[in-house]
Amino acid sequence: MNDKLSPKTDSVRDNDGPEFPEPAPSVLRTPVDVYSFSLVLLALLAVIFVLHWASAVFIPLMLGVMISYALSPPVNLMEKWRIPRAIGAALLLLGIVGGTGSLVYSLSDDAAKLIETLPDAAQKVRLARFKERGTSKGTMENVQKTATQLERAASETGAPAPDAPRGVTRVQIEKPKLNVKDYLWMGTKGAVAFAGQLTIVLFLAYFMLVSGDTFRRKLVKITGPTLSKKKITLRVLDEITNQIQRYLLVQIVTSMLVGVLTWLAFVWVGLEHAAIWGIAAGVFNTIPYLGPVIITGGTALVAFLQFGTIGMALLVSGISLVITSLEGYLLLPWLTGRASRMSSVVVFVGILFWGWLWGVWGLLLGVPIIMIIKAVCDRVEDLKPIGELLGD
Repeated sequence: MNDKLSPKTDSVRDNDGPEFPEPAPSVLRTPVDVYSFSLVLLALLAVIFVLHWASAVFIPLMLGVMISYALSPPVNLMEKWRIPRAIGAALLLLGIVGGTGSLVYSLSDDAAKLIETLPDAAQKVRLARFKERGTSKGTMENVQKTATQLERAASETGAPAPDAPRGVTRVQIEKPKLNVKDYLWMGTKGAVAFAGQLTIVLFLAYFMLVSGDTFRRKLVKITGPTLSKKKITLRVLDEITNQIQRYLLVQIVTSMLVGVLTWLAFVWVGLEHAAIWGIAAGVFNTIPYLGPVIITGGTALVAFLQFGTIGMALLVSGISLVITSLEGYLLLPWLTGRASRMSSVVVFVGILFWGWLWGVWGLLLGVPIIMIIKAVCDRVEDLKPIGELLGD
């Protein structure tokens, strides 16, 4: 007798044997409140719009918050040495600004020379590609070169242009002259805007360092009248602060280590402007995934421009890639606590999102912002699912 499926009992008969009920499909029953979901989605879109629209306010604010978190431990240490917070924070910020300014000034000439040599690298790469293939330049390029030479020869002879037909107005296009004042004015406006943004960031960081734990005490005060709620709030705030400070400290230490190792390795290889590339490697190391790729490609291009061989370009770029890979896959996970680790997918998507939202500053601030969100979500009961989603 063939297998029969009972429509009433959803059972299967096997060769006139006993009936086995067919297992019901697994269904995850999760109530979804469409109204609440729509409100959350609209609120999220509104927040993204405000962040993009008021980026001139939020970017300096986030930079000031990050600097204050990173510099709070040394300011607290100076306060223990009987140095007032106002004086300690001022001395620390002035020392950092002065040291950075003197370093930039000492390397400004090398940086200018490096920027001047970058356009020649693309031409050398193209010539090397044609040389390795054993082929001449393309037909269109030869035609373009011939046309340019004919046009130049015609202009040098000074022959008058043919008269336009009757009833047709002759039009001559003149190239605009180089106006040095416009370039100077644009450069001056950029420098003034950067100086203004830097001043705002420094003042924000200074005031936050001077205030110390004032805002934390206020948050504890407004949480509720009971002592238990105040203790819980204080413990949560301390854990968030320690986690963020540890993350920033690890990023600073590893970036400095990457910069120093890159500089020493490039000096050993003989690459020009090794100090500049070391600083660039340390700065771009704060951008996961994208930063090491940028440094690897840039050093390969400059090495090929200097040494003229693809082998040396691969060697220099390989050294940079090995240093950043050892830091990213061995040192950083060891120094970073388990609670501070984030999913690689979340980090990559976060970098893309904040880079689209705030440009270069979004690339630098994206990971710390995600770290702050994760730290808050891990300590708030209703937001723990989001923290679990962001975690590794």
